[in-house]
Amino acid sequence: MTVRTRFAPSPTGYLHIGGVRTALFNWLFAKGQGGQFILRVDDTDQQRNVEAALAPILHGFRWLGLDWDEGPEVGGPRAPYYQSQRADKYQAAAEALLAAGAAYRDFASTEEIQAEREQAQQASEQFTYSRRWMAENDADIAKFEAEGRQCVVRLKMPREGELVHHDLIRGEVRFQWAREQDHVVQRADGSCLYHLATVVDDQDMQISHVIRAEEHLSNTPRQIFIANALGYPLPEFAHLPYVAEPGSKNKLSKRKLEKYLKNRDFAQLKQHGESIAERLNLEIDAEVFNPVIVDFYEQIGFLPDALLNYLLLLGWSLDDHTEEFSREEMLAQFSLDRVNKAPASFDPQKLFAFQDRAMQKLPIKQKVARVLPFLQQAGAIADPPPCDTAPYLTKIVEAAGDRIKIAGDILDYLDFYTADDQLEYDEKALNKRIRKPDDAVRLLTEFREKLAAVEQFEGESLEATLKTFVEEKEIKIGQIVHAVRVAVTGKAVGFGLFETMAILGRERCLARIERALAQ
Repeated sequence: MTVRTRFAPSPTGYLHIGGVRTALFNWLFAKGQGGQFILRVDDTDQQRNVEAALAPILHGFRWLGLDWDEGPEVGGPRAPYYQSQRADKYQAAAEALLAAGAAYRDFASTEEIQAEREQAQQASEQFTYSRRWMAENDADIAKFEAEGRQCVVRLKMPREGELVHHDLIRGEVRFQWAREQDHVVQRADGSCLYHLATVVDDQDMQISHVIRAEEHLSNTPRQIFIANALGYPLPEFAHLPYVAEPGSKNKLSKRKLEKYLKNRDFAQLKQHGESIAERLNLEIDAEVFNPVIVDFYEQIGFLPDALLNYLLLLGWSLDDHTEEFSREEMLAQFSLDRVNKAPASFDPQKLFAFQDRAMQKLPIKQKVARVLPFLQQAGAIADPPPCDTAPYLTKIVEAAGDRIKIAGDILDYLDFYTADDQLEYDEKALNKRIRKPDDAVRLLTEFREKLAAVEQFEGESLEATLKTFVEEKEIKIGQIVHAVRVAVTGKAVGFGLFETMAILGRERCLARIERALAQ
């Protein structure tokens, strides 16, 4: 059997972390066994669909490297891959269900159904629709239509017995048919609902394994009922544990951002991202700039594989100690029998640690390539970049070392690209290190003269020059080194001072010190 899995997002918003984890497991399972991964758009709910939301969803998949074999933009032999374009197939299936006696036309109004539901609640009984307005023949249809009623198509679910089904993750699961409602599968306007559409699509697209979130487990009985009634072979079902809130077992939701920000690690991750966005002059949209949304991680410079590596471990494990996997290792090792049943809590600090380790392992050339777009977006480097960009940027990235944890962190070093006469000074640092100390201006002026005479403007010779200056003036090193840093960078912190000065070069350092003195 050829393994064929699918992920079917609804274009009603941006790509959610939990959804990506589900897509990843589908992708790994199919690709790891030489099968196909299909991307399908579940847009049956036309009132909730946001046309503009599909583009960022597709972009998110491409950024993550989760390529699809069939679906939007790539096509395939089982097109169309949009439910909104498959109405004729659903109509045929609805008619087949009616003909088989597995569904019926129901002419009840919403108010009449609600009245029966409330009556059951008052009697402390489970609600079971009486089927009072079910049309059993053409005469019933004519009678109800004469009353001005409109009909929907409902499943005629069994009222006794149970469904025993084997789930690849949950094991044996049992559903009492008496607890199943007569679910609507076709609206009065003729449009079909998700439960019918997804079964028809899975059959038409020859889906072998339905791997989806645990929340869909309750949908399984009605979907198996539909498939059996239509004579379809059943796919294998596997229901994944949901991704939980930080430090909780509650499901992670993109709508509870304010709640999650009470978690220190979650808040720090968002603040880190906001500091990058502000320097890029991005308009921060709360719906998108949210660590629950995949777009957030791309905007601030995460590595796609680091994010996927972390998501892999939300509900799956190889053993009790292996955590880091290359994409090739993910494909080789992933299996459904190692998926856990319990929810996995989203830990922002652990995710950031995965990103940090992955970033530090990057070869310098790749690291430079990752940070370059952020400097271009900030307007520090032209697009396309000048030919001398790479050597200069490489020096900065090498000197910064593990301070660059995500690509956007390169914006901490924009001062290397700032014109010397436009360098902005941190007023607090300027006051503390240059303005207030009695001898700071004099010492900085004299040290500038020493720098002007240094033969080789390199790290080692600059360090030796400063040490000699300290000995000659009989001062403590702190009396000059902090003033020099503020003068040449505009701020009080950064990587090695002598590396910084060597990268900037003699003329720029002298010009900046002169400007600091003028301040």
